[in-house]
Amino acid sequence: MNRVVHFGAGNIGRGFIGNLLSRSGYHVVFADVSRTLIPALRDRGRYEVEEVGESRTVTTVAPVSGLFSDDPALLEEIAGTGLITTAVGPKVLPIVAGTIAAGLRRRVERGNVQPLNIIACENMIGASTALGRAVRDALDEETWAALSQRVGFPNSAVDRIVPPMPPSNDPLLVRVEEFSEWIVDQNAFVGDVPAIAGMQLTSALDAFIERKLFTLNTGHAVAAYLGTHFGHTTIGEAVADERVAEVVVGAMRESGAVLVRRHGFDPDRHEAYVRKVVSRFHNPYLIDDVTRVGRQPARKLSPSERLIRPLRGTMEYGLPHGYLVQGIAAALAFRHGGDPEAVEIASAIETGGIDAAIERYTGIGTDGADGAVAREIRERYEMYVAAESDAGGGSAQGA
Repeated sequence: MNRVVHFGAGNIGRGFIGNLLSRSGYHVVFADVSRTLIPALRDRGRYEVEEVGESRTVTTVAPVSGLFSDDPALLEEIAGTGLITTAVGPKVLPIVAGTIAAGLRRRVERGNVQPLNIIACENMIGASTALGRAVRDALDEETWAALSQRVGFPNSAVDRIVPPMPPSNDPLLVRVEEFSEWIVDQNAFVGDVPAIAGMQLTSALDAFIERKLFTLNTGHAVAAYLGTHFGHTTIGEAVADERVAEVVVGAMRESGAVLVRRHGFDPDRHEAYVRKVVSRFHNPYLIDDVTRVGRQPARKLSPSERLIRPLRGTMEYGLPHGYLVQGIAAALAFRHGGDPEAVEIASAIETGGIDAAIERYTGIGTDGADGAVAREIRERYEMYVAAESDAGGGSAQGA
């Protein structure tokens, strides 16, 4: 049985990517720092995934094993495998890159000349490319020269809602929605493309990455930030509020208009995709906190991310963007004491003002077309702050 190394034993790693790899006949070796998950994976060699939608099914994923990220045995696994995947989060990729580089050095020492593909399955555009750059930077020129034609970094788009599990006696049990989509750039593989159940290949990955980013990620973020503003605790509660639902759907339709113009998507089919995403937010089995979905607001407000990138598209094509503006303003008003980025944004607004914060975090300046949109964001932000002040300051305050 072929072995695959997967970095990240969290809910997405186990419930999505690891699950698909196991179904495809791989022994999945999970690498992580968790002192709870790795011993459990190592000792049991299996775990269960609960898929929920119109029905509920439980699948056993096996065989699997677990290694701590600093275990020397992990370098041997990297040296011998033909496939590596990640689901660790964008900020952890540079750390993972160092471990992969060490494993690749071991691979050269072992004389393994077989092709190796490394796929970063992250909520990030060009994640595999970024990981590849970090890996190359960690290697000397001679080692990379020996590997460069035999290691591929195909980018991918991943789409599955995997919320935190409620308290359970089983730390490995993970709950996921029935819907899943994993689309990978078929042109970036080296050697034979691995046969993986549920992995779709495309030569037009950018369109699918933007479709997911502009729809699921945009809608999810707007639901989290508006939901927090109106005092809701979960995404399900938020989208059940007509005030929130209007903005969520409106923002996804505004970003969808950009996709139709840019990539030639069929408008009716994309509208059906939007409706499908909305139905996923309403899944009663997927209880997801607005504070979890809204975490790291500075990253999510950055120019290449789920709020500003589609907004820039509407500006490029002269399309409406009022609902996106509401979501962006709500993100700037997101207050959660346990989130360092939320605390940072609040401090920046307090010390430098909202206009400077808009430019700092979104890249939207004060001149020309940018200035007009920045004013729209500021006005909406001030409305949110005034409403929270009238309500006693509690609606957007996280614990």
